Amino acid sequence: MKIFVINCGSSSIKYQLITMPEATLVCSGLVERIGTDESVLIHKVFWGNEPIVLKKQIGNVDHGGALAAVVEVMMDKDSGVISSPEEIDAIGHRVLHGGRIFTEIIKIDEAVKAQIKKLFPLGPLHLPANLTGIEVAEALFPSARQVAVFDTAFHQTMPPVAYRYAVSNDYYENNGVRVYGFHGTSHKYVSAKAAAYLGNPTARIITIHLGNGCSMAAINAGKCMDTSMGLGPLSGLIMGTRCGDIDPSVIFHIIERTGISLTELQDVLNKKSGMLGLCGLSDMRDIKAAIKNGDDAAALAYDMYAYRIKKYIGSYIAILNGLDAIVFTGGIGENDSAMRALSLKDMEFLGITYNESNARHSSEGITQYQDAGAKIKVLVVPTNEELQIAKECYGLSNG
Repeated sequence: MKIFVINCGSSSIKYQLITMPEATLVCSGLVERIGTDESVLIHKVFWGNEPIVLKKQIGNVDHGGALAAVVEVMMDKDSGVISSPEEIDAIGHRVLHGGRIFTEIIKIDEAVKAQIKKLFPLGPLHLPANLTGIEVAEALFPSARQVAVFDTAFHQTMPPVAYRYAVSNDYYENNGVRVYGFHGTSHKYVSAKAAAYLGNPTARIITIHLGNGCSMAAINAGKCMDTSMGLGPLSGLIMGTRCGDIDPSVIFHIIERTGISLTELQDVLNKKSGMLGLCGLSDMRDIKAAIKNGDDAAALAYDMYAYRIKKYIGSYIAILNGLDAIVFTGGIGENDSAMRALSLKDMEFLGITYNESNARHSSEGITQYQDAGAKIKVLVVPTNEELQIAKECYGLSNG
């Protein structure tokens, strides 16, 4: 079964073609800067030991034109992986927000699309692009089953004590104000891989997804009990450009003192805060280079980033009443050993240790780092959200 996974953003499309049940990656790619003259398609075909990489300027196109260019390169006479769009059995769409309506994977029909449109206020930057991707894919792949996988769905097992805010019930009942959480597909994938690695389906696990966006989740026996992002993806950990947790009074104070509009401040907190606001840099590689050059602001930002992770670890251990494993994933979580070590520093009282020299690698690509004999495992599990989506699409088609 050939499953095409699409993650459609406001100006980009990421995709993978995966055959199931073998879980074989056939091709993957990215279209960037959609809607500009610099729009470019980078396509990889996985044949043999080294992938074939194609890069193509596609001009000023919309999402329809971008996805049409992807189909064209997938059918290329020399490096094509399909001969016709009809070969695609299902398309899995990553959709940012399912609100309270969508709690699991669902086959897309007109009613589902109408409900996604109603959720636009909960994800104004992402959901319109997600819906556009669905509609374009329906036109280009008319015979394929279209499936929506919601980034918030995994977190819908949280109890009310975790997902409710202490505001008027009217805001919850009439406006959907509650914790939804994000990165759910990633948290689901890596926690399941960790539980299988531990041989313990009832494991208590803290998953830490660190990239430009960052989030954590407390997971008990495969179910999310709490997560750091909330109504939107702004709360929780310090991120590349997002502030993370902040006293709401700060918002009122800034508006009153500076006269900045609410719309402008929303942009500041989402795009000009976090590590960028603290030290002028958002890429962790640049921040670490600045630290080596004696940049005190970068060093403080790095310490604050780790400190926030540590605070959440402590609270989640309390929620779970113990812990079997901590899982790092995402670009920073998987590659920045210094950040992992700093986040777990001085936590021996809780039974948490981190020892880079004690790294043990598994055939599944999982690495563990805790001291010998430590009860709590510290794992790095590479995330694969596209594969998780493909698995869920395959399960829906064969359920």
